[in-house]
Amino acid sequence: MNSDNLKQLVIAAAVAVTASASAKAQVFITEVAPWASGSTAYTADWFEVTNTGASAADITGWKMDDNTNLFASSVALSGITSIAAGKSVVFIDITGSDLATKSTGFVNAWFGGTAPAGFEIGGYGGTSVGLGTGGDAVNLFNGSGTLMAKVTFGAADAVSPFQTFDNTAALDNVTLSTLSTVGVNGAFTATDGIEVGSPGVTAVPEPSEYAAAFGVLALGAAVWIRRQRC
Repeated sequence: MNSDNLKQLVIAAAVAVTASASAKAQVFITEVAPWASGSTAYTADWFEVTNTGASAADITGWKMDDNTNLFASSVALSGITSIAAGKSVVFIDITGSDLATKSTGFVNAWFGGTAPAGFEIGGYGGTSVGLGTGGDAVNLFNGSGTLMAKVTFGAADAVSPFQTFDNTAALDNVTLSTLSTVGVNGAFTATDGIEVGSPGVTAVPEPSEYAAAFGVLALGAAVWIRRQRC
């Protein structure tokens, strides 16, 4: 590779770093537990949302719906209005209860009463948005009704320890089939011993890691060019 080609590589890397730093928030549904309402002590389904972008995601006014797939049928998210860059949060079904009660039950079951540092949990609720174990969907809409993220899934795990659907790959508008496995993508067995998943665990690379990788590439190429010219 000659110096001109490497110079172009340096420029491309620099552009990539800039693009990474200025990237918009990108929100994905990265985990779903449709069996939890009938198989756990806290009796509530939940899903995880991850922001893979380089800036915080403002989710004020956002709503969710199941496989009705309609904004008109959606229910409000509560408790969380922003997701930091590279972070994951959990939303739990609080139908017929309140967020504090469900959150406490969730933390007791998964973490033995003490949530990890930075763990965040919000809520949603409504009679029409229960997640079915035979197959269902999670849709996320912004306050204007624009679909921001969606996943569908088939039949849930029916054998304890129950495994969540894992979408660490952060794919959108796909049918999930991969079940969480202990030791893979941050998944672990919950303290209660009947659940396997990674709620609130960010297993996708954070934006800063991409920027750092591009930065190292640019620096290395620049040093090589300088040596060639000496």
